[in-house]
Parts: sequence; C-alpha cells; structure tokens
Amino acid sequence: MHTYLDFEKPIAELEGKVQELKLLASQDSSISVSDEVSKLEQKAAQLLQETYGALTPWQKLQVARHPRRPHFVDYVERLIEDFTPLAGDRVFGEDQAIVGGLGRFRGRSVMVIGHEKGSDTQTRMKHNFGMATPEGYRKAVRLMQLAERFGIPVITLVDTAGAYPGIGGEERGQAEAIARSTDCCLGLGVPLVSVIIGEGGSGGAVALATANRVLMLEHAVYSVISPEAGASILWRSSDKAQDMATALKITAQNLHQLGVIDRILPEPVGGAHRERAQMVKETGDAVEEELRGLDKLDAATLKRLRREKFLAMGRVGVA
Repeated sequence: MHTYLDFEKPIAELEGKVQELKLLASQDSSISVSDEVSKLEQKAAQLLQETYGALTPWQKLQVARHPRRPHFVDYVERLIEDFTPLAGDRVFGEDQAIVGGLGRFRGRSVMVIGHEKGSDTQTRMKHNFGMATPEGYRKAVRLMQLAERFGIPVITLVDTAGAYPGIGGEERGQAEAIARSTDCCLGLGVPLVSVIIGEGGSGGAVALATANRVLMLEHAVYSVISPEAGASILWRSSDKAQDMATALKITAQNLHQLGVIDRILPEPVGGAHRERAQMVKETGDAVEEELRGLDKLDAATLKRLRREKFLAMGRVGVA
C-alpha cells in the first residue's frame, strides 16, 4: 500500500476513488467503470505532476525522508554483483549505520560505501536510522584506503539526517572521525563518485561526499544542519522549521546553482519511491557515465581537481 505525505492528500483521494471503482467492477462484472476510472486516473496523474513540479523545500524534505524511498541496500541489490560487505573499523567495533564492501558494478570492481537507514522498525534500530558513530567513519576510511591500494574506484551513497549525536560518539571522537573521513576522500588517488540519494545531513554526509563528482537526486536534500535543529537554535522553536528549510537552500536546484553539487538526477513523477527500480537504474547509468569520464585521469590529477573543487566553494573575488 502506498504511503502518502501530508501534501499528497488530494492525490490520495483521487487514487483512492480509482481503487474503489476497480474493486467494485471486479466484484460485479455488469458494472462498467472504465470511462470514470480513466478520467480519474488522468486527473490524478495531472495533479501529481503539478504538485511535484512545484514542491517547496520543506515538501522536498518530506519526500527525501519517505519511508519507501530506495535506500542503500536497494541500490546495492540491483546494481552491484557479488557484493561482499566488510565490517569493523579495526579500532573499536562495527557500526551498521554505514555499510560498505567490494563488488562488481557493470563489469568493473568497485568499493561501495553508504548510509543505510533501514526500512522497518527492526532494520532502523539495527542501522541506527543511518546516523553513524565514529566507528562508521573509521570503517569508511579503512575501506577507501583499501580501494586505493587495489586501484579501484569508490562509489558512496549518502542518506543520513546527520552523524550520531550521542555522548558515546563524542567520547570516542566523532568530530575527529568525520574530519579524517573527509580528509581521506580529498586524498584518494582513485575516482570517487558520490550520490545524495535522500538526506545529506551535515558533516555526517560530507564525510562520504567529498568526491570528484557529487550527484543528487531531484528531490533529495543536502544541508549543514536539519531545518528542525536550525530553527531550534535560531528561533528556539521547531515551529519555524519550514522557514529554515527555505533559508538553508537545501534543494538540489539551489545547490547546483551554488556549485555545491555537479549534477541533478531527475526522479520519476511522484518521487523515487513510486518507481524504485527505475530510479535505481537511472542512478546506475549516471554513476557509470561519471566513472567513465574519470577513468582517463591519473591519481595526482584526481586529487588536485577534487581539492580545487571544494576549496573553490564559497570563495568570492576580492575587489
């Protein structure tokens, strides 16, 4: 059953009527509802297109958090052959908020690393809702260094509200682990392509997204802080979260214009959660294209271009 967001209620009503008519027709073959169903389906499709063509930043955030949106495991299942997960940071323990391992992506060996939020209560608890502890970022560093040792490209899939904010994480060096992961990304001598597939929250996202090419799904979000947290700091109230979402410029369109990301990947009408297989395939096509473009660059050039790209962000000319 489809899960509708608050702003999708008019769409839900139309699609609900369509299902009711189809059920009625299936129970009584003498009833002809094809014309009415066709009209309602057309109206629902038009409303869906209009709604998703004019989403506010706050609405995009809701789409990015949709429980049915494809997660890391969905991309790996459909795109990566012979995936072999690698666990542990070799310092403290294993963190399942960040999953990574070796596999084959369309004929080439790759290292795939990403946040996994989980899709139900059990898996969300297991993966800590995609909020990584220091162990997760140290594991990511270990896997990126392993990829460099074997000369294979790295693909990262980012989907987190932010790094785990608990006391335990701070005691074990959360900030240092994030900084080390970001620094490792910058210094890699192999191609690194990152895709923001859902939420890109704060340093917890940047730690895996300091890449040669940063791609972002059309309705994903990427920001220095969540709108709720930002509103609580500035206005002492989460009621201003919608205003904060607009002020933060969290959308793919804003970030592409600002030069923070390199490419926007269009989503199916109604969001990635409506056509999951299609979205995963098209993401794979884009990643393959970006990797082909990076294949011809040597290690020194990959490092230089990556550093120049991020150092240029926010830089303004001096009069």
